[in-house]
Amino acid sequence: MSTYYPQRVASLQPSATVIMRELGLLDRLVACTKYCCDICPEVANRVILADSWTAQAEQIRSARPDLVIASVPYQEKAVIEILKSAVPVLLLSPRTLADIYSDIALIAGVLGEPHRAAPMIQRMKTEIATVHNHVPAGPRPRVFCEEWGKPIIHSQLWVAELVEAAGGEFIGKPGQHTTVDSIRSANPDVIIAAWCGAGDRVPLEKIIRERSWEQTSAAQSGRVFCIPDEWLNTPAPTLIHGLHALAAATHPDLFLAPSRMQRITSQPARVRST
Repeated sequence: MSTYYPQRVASLQPSATVIMRELGLLDRLVACTKYCCDICPEVANRVILADSWTAQAEQIRSARPDLVIASVPYQEKAVIEILKSAVPVLLLSPRTLADIYSDIALIAGVLGEPHRAAPMIQRMKTEIATVHNHVPAGPRPRVFCEEWGKPIIHSQLWVAELVEAAGGEFIGKPGQHTTVDSIRSANPDVIIAAWCGAGDRVPLEKIIRERSWEQTSAAQSGRVFCIPDEWLNTPAPTLIHGLHALAAATHPDLFLAPSRMQRITSQPARVRST
């Protein structure tokens, strides 16, 4: 008996779409989200669906997929809608880089192409190791990364792992809320803003001013950056772009900043001691 593998996939998060692209399986993608199109313009002609946060059962059914792939972030009512669609579903919830590697292998296996996963995973691991091996020994810059600004939320655990690989020390608890005062007290050497859905358009000068972070080491040295959303918040091979951006932020003398990485354009005046 021959084994059937899904031929009509609906992706409800950009991470799944990016993984399918890197696996060379976009020909099976029949529906995706508008956010997928932002990262993968080549899927703009697919049926557009709501994502894992706002999924709708009838909308999913209308695309006639034989598999739905969804990933974090979720909310309960959206998961219920996905299940109500009565389409086989693969629900992913990665937290670490190891989880992301497992998800890549899982998607490849479910689609009947398991041999395609290992080379992609190895490329990611090799790139991370290469960057890490170029980081000098000694004190590590303390890095604050935020994935959202109102409320302020620390970036996810996989970002913390990338910060460490890039030679920095991640400040705070990954994925948790924090406060303006806590970060001011922590006095980071580097501040990274990668807001979900904001691309590379975070108003760096405004957030430093409104949060009274002008006297942090990061602001005083001009090491306040915006890294494109999909480079840090999409648990997929696009994280490698984020790795290189983080390396440039933490060790600018060793790594070149990618062109889409934005930097604060004006430094606050220093407070003189009396």
